[in-house]
Amino acid sequence: MKVSRNKLRLKKKKRINFKIRGTSEKPRFSIFKSLTNLTAQIVDDEKGKTLVFFDLKKAKAKNNIEGAKILGKLVAKKCLEKGINQIVFDRSGYKYHGKIKSLAEGSREGGLKF
Repeated sequence: MKVSRNKLRLKKKKRINFKIRGTSEKPRFSIFKSLTNLTAQIVDDEKGKTLVFFDLKKAKAKNNIEGAKILGKLVAKKCLEKGINQIVFDRSGYKYHGKIKSLAEGSREGGLKF
């Protein structure tokens, strides 16, 4: 019986989350991708709080590579306003290419350090 891609991704995500933790100094940059939307949030795992949240609908961008780059720049801008300049990148089990790569590059261009 074939296992779905999403179940495999969730297994990877669980394995990754044992290693990656966000702190107050270096919060976790978490991503979720669906067919219609892309969300990015900055999470402090010690306190269990989301510090910054953006998605494509809030950013008024399209669901493509350019839209992901715009989203990354907006997240970086909001983080710098809150005094966050270093983060831990959590790709949530997705491959590092396409929209995920573009989102990361956009946030780096915005001033965040991974």
